[in-house]
Amino acid sequence: MPSIREKILSALLARLETVPAATVKREAPLPETVPAGGRIILRDGDPGDPEVILSPVTYLWEHQSEIEIILQRGQDDDSAALDNLLMAVSVALAADRSLGGLAEWLVWGAPKTSGLAIDGAASLRGATVPVTIHYASDDPLG
Repeated sequence: MPSIREKILSALLARLETVPAATVKREAPLPETVPAGGRIILRDGDPGDPEVILSPVTYLWEHQSEIEIILQRGQDDDSAALDNLLMAVSVALAADRSLGGLAEWLVWGAPKTSGLAIDGAASLRGATVPVTIHYASDDPLG
C-alpha cells in the first residue's frame, strides 16, 4: 500500500498530465530535446521536518516539491510560449488544490526562469516553480 506522500505526488503528477500538449514526467533527467508542447518534470522534493501533534500522533507536513517546465529554444517567441505553459500549469493546479482530498492545500510560488545549456544539445528555455504541499500523516515515513 503506498504512503500518503506517494499518493499525493502521484495525484500531483496526474494534475500536471492535464496540461494540453505537454509531455509530463516524474524525476526524469533533463532532456536533450523537448517535444513541441514542452516538457514538465515533477521533482519529488523534500518533505522537511514535520510538526508533530500528540494523541493521536499526527505529522503535519509542508512538503517542498518543484515543477520544471522546459521548452526548446528557437520558437518565434520563447517568452510567450513559456508564459503560456506556466499559465496552463497554474490552471491545472488550481483545478484541485486538495488533490482529491489527499492534501490540505497546495501552494505554488513564482517561477524562476533560465536558459539551459546541455553539451551537444540544442538550447533549452525553462522555469522552475516551487510547490508546497500541506498534508498530514500518522507515520513519519508516510
